[in-house]
Amino acid sequence: MSDPSTTPGSAAQQKIDTSVPHSARIWNYWLGGKDNYPVDERAGDAYTAVFPGIVTIARGSRAFLRRTITHLVAEEGIRQFLDIGTGLPTADNTHEVAQRLAPEARIVYVDNDPMVLAHARALLYSTPEGATAYVDADVLDPDTVLSAAARTLDFGRPVALVLSNVLGHVPDYDRARSVVSRLVDALPSGSFLSVNDGSRGVDPDFERAQDAYNESGAAPYVLRTVDRITAFFDGLELLEPGVVPVTLWRPEAGAGDPEPIGEHGGLARKP
Repeated sequence: MSDPSTTPGSAAQQKIDTSVPHSARIWNYWLGGKDNYPVDERAGDAYTAVFPGIVTIARGSRAFLRRTITHLVAEEGIRQFLDIGTGLPTADNTHEVAQRLAPEARIVYVDNDPMVLAHARALLYSTPEGATAYVDADVLDPDTVLSAAARTLDFGRPVALVLSNVLGHVPDYDRARSVVSRLVDALPSGSFLSVNDGSRGVDPDFERAQDAYNESGAAPYVLRTVDRITAFFDGLELLEPGVVPVTLWRPEAGAGDPEPIGEHGGLARKP
């Protein structure tokens, strides 16, 4: 089942600007995807020239998503996911990971990027037993997000809220905290919050590269300290090992000895 949910006057009807680099397309480029333009490749190459490790961060973020979704389905019994700021489809999207383990899983993706919306059909492929929907909305409008998501998800049962590399796009920290609180407040007991974002205090080259990117004309992405990322989980029960570099969050067996990177994340349960 697929339920492509959009709103009149949505981002799908807006012109995709190919003259300015865009974070979702650059991220797709770093992950080896094809949904990007020369301007994004140039920006991505300029970034990697300063900080080649960004490719490791992008892939580490995707691996963290895969491991947390796997844990939620296999160990916590979660069957509903609200993934906000999903970005362009790549390998191991939330619905793919969840429905491989539980075909009946229901997933709602939320984004407000016109190119992401143009590729919504790729995201919306679902198992017959489950459901996958796309909502054209902004994380800064949590009430609209929740109202639209309720058409697919049952908020009387636990839901996993996934915020992967999206809160950095909310420069005002207090507003970012407020958005997370509003979203979590709407979830029932037994729900989960997964957050991962770029972090300060690990690699100065990463911080310099990000500062330069933020001055390029693209929408800025704010790196935050580990303490500030951890505070998004206030009032929740953090699962071990807490908020750590994503490479160190329950690494898969045989992964060797992963190195910490400037991307921190965690998973927490709502009491």
